[in-house]
Amino acid sequence: MPAQGAGQGGAAGGTAAEPLYVYNGGFLTQPRLRRILQLAGYEIRIGKPGAPEDRIGVWGRSPTAPRGEAVADFTGSGMVRVEDAFLRSVRPGRDGGEPPLGLLIDRRGGVHFDSSAPSDIEHILMHDALDDGAVLQRARDGIERLKHLHLSKYNDFDPAAPVPDPGYVLVIDQTQGDASVLYGKATASTFREMLVFAQEEHPGARIIIKSHPETLSGHRPGHYNEGHAHGRITLLSDPVSPWALLDGAIAVYTVSSQMGFEAIMAGHRPRVFGQPFYAGWGLAADENPVARRERHLTRAQLFAAAMILAPTWYDPCRDRLCSFEEAVDHLEARLRADRADRAGYVAVGMRLWKRPHLQRFFGAEKRLAFENDPARAASKATAEGRGLLVWAGQESEALAQAAKGLPLARVEDGFLRSRGLGAELVPPLSLVADESGIYYDPARTSALERLIAAGPPPGGEWRAERLVAQIRRAGLNKYNLDHGALPDLPPGRRILVPGQVEDDASIRLGAGAEHGNLALLARVRAENPEAVVIYKPHPDVEAGLRAGAVADADLRAHADLVIRDASPSDLIDAVDEVWTITSLLGFEALIRGKRVTCLGMPFYAGWGLTRDLFPAPERRKARPSLAALAHAALIAYPRYRDPVSGLPCPPEVAVERLARREVPKPGKANRLLSKLQGVFASQPWLWR
Repeated sequence: MPAQGAGQGGAAGGTAAEPLYVYNGGFLTQPRLRRILQLAGYEIRIGKPGAPEDRIGVWGRSPTAPRGEAVADFTGSGMVRVEDAFLRSVRPGRDGGEPPLGLLIDRRGGVHFDSSAPSDIEHILMHDALDDGAVLQRARDGIERLKHLHLSKYNDFDPAAPVPDPGYVLVIDQTQGDASVLYGKATASTFREMLVFAQEEHPGARIIIKSHPETLSGHRPGHYNEGHAHGRITLLSDPVSPWALLDGAIAVYTVSSQMGFEAIMAGHRPRVFGQPFYAGWGLAADENPVARRERHLTRAQLFAAAMILAPTWYDPCRDRLCSFEEAVDHLEARLRADRADRAGYVAVGMRLWKRPHLQRFFGAEKRLAFENDPARAASKATAEGRGLLVWAGQESEALAQAAKGLPLARVEDGFLRSRGLGAELVPPLSLVADESGIYYDPARTSALERLIAAGPPPGGEWRAERLVAQIRRAGLNKYNLDHGALPDLPPGRRILVPGQVEDDASIRLGAGAEHGNLALLARVRAENPEAVVIYKPHPDVEAGLRAGAVADADLRAHADLVIRDASPSDLIDAVDEVWTITSLLGFEALIRGKRVTCLGMPFYAGWGLTRDLFPAPERRKARPSLAALAHAALIAYPRYRDPVSGLPCPPEVAVERLARREVPKPGKANRLLSKLQGVFASQPWLWR
């Protein structure tokens, strides 16, 4: 028996797969479709059902569905109808065959857009109590998150694309021959009638007709065209965010479009002329009501049924069924890359060893072009409509002058980077690309600083708390090197002092009076004469790759203990507080609940969460919670790429890979180049 409740993360477990006989080639040729059904507990077969419990699988009300229906009638077998879930993909399936993120697997043999018989969604809406407070809170958070992220069934649009000035009546078009129109008891004449109603009920108002995404991409014509645009009626064929469009509407008219469901979630009471799944529950003005639907529901209850309880969601990175929230996590990661990178980039002055990794992170939509000369890079970017990428520490005045008027993103490692040092050419799992500044430079605003000040989206703090707990359980940090056991530490108030790379940009730009490790240690000892001071050198410095070594005599003068080969997370857990200039270890200590004193101004200082001995920029006035800071730094700011699937992924996947050591080691060329660095350690510009 297939698992029920798969939309909440269920799986088939150890139960035997149920045979599902199919007569549509798509079930056989589409790997994602087959995989989701397999994980949901079905075994795809061809041939004739032989047992009474065997079932027939068909795709919705597609042209091939009658084949399976005929076999079901002949054999008396049950039906399972399959359709895309309501968050599908970036582009429609017809655009390159992009696979779905989830399915509606209807064991009643119904389908959500066919009002002739109840579907699984309708059964939930009619009979489920829908009073679970946790599920309803998930639904409320889910609604707000889809709005915040501008997520819809298809997402091939720019959320920043301009929409008409507010105050219009929105009429939503659908494609000709759409099954949801036919089986929603509507016809082409219904669309003509709907447009008349919109004009008569809103005399003098502007009417905006929104074209369907598949009409925009040229796959199927809609019911409206430019001939309907006259007077106060405008046909909107630009790919804009449905949520932005709904924000400016004073009324919404639809036949059976999913955008009518989104209109309800956006706070509208749409006028509905067909019989979609969301009609009949007291949330829409129904022109053609379904008699059996008499229950009145809230928006959260409708959303819970349609997005959380009924669908079977799939995680393509982990290759398993997942919850609605995890599906959104994945789609968010996928869309961040798609929306940011669609125009492409010219990458300036990037070292050869970094280029393949940058290509994977930023070149999936349009391959990166590499140039070393700033003027040529800017010229190429202008000619091809691209942006510019530069490694943050390599930004020059020549590039700043050449890039005027062009988007320029500064690239750096994320805060959960890898298992191994960047200085040893270990590929990163996370990178940031910042068009405002860069996180370690407090002299100017960065995108991270704005994210911290703005606060997380709905549900963001809860997600960040879970992520931080996951990081703490796994003992993860930026580099996740193999370490020895933590030695016994002396009793007393223990202060951990992390060493830093003294020529690092975060020191050059963010340090206060103390610019080096010796000065840092001296101040810590001077202000804490009775404390147990523990010094941990930076791993790049220990490897001989960067500047910042402290002489043994100076270490003995200021530190009670020097620990070189213990896990940073173990050390943090064993101390009472951390003193640092700008080290990321200060942030890692914060999220582990330790007191942190900053002598410089790292990104996590100045928000009321640290003791700051250096004046914070005036603009850092917000007072975020620790979870809100973690959301900005670990979720919203970096991008992650899954080393197993090669896909953009949410941070939760990256944390799992690091914890399970499912991270590839550097290639042979990188290992050879890394060894050469020892010879040229005093010339890091050759490889950084």
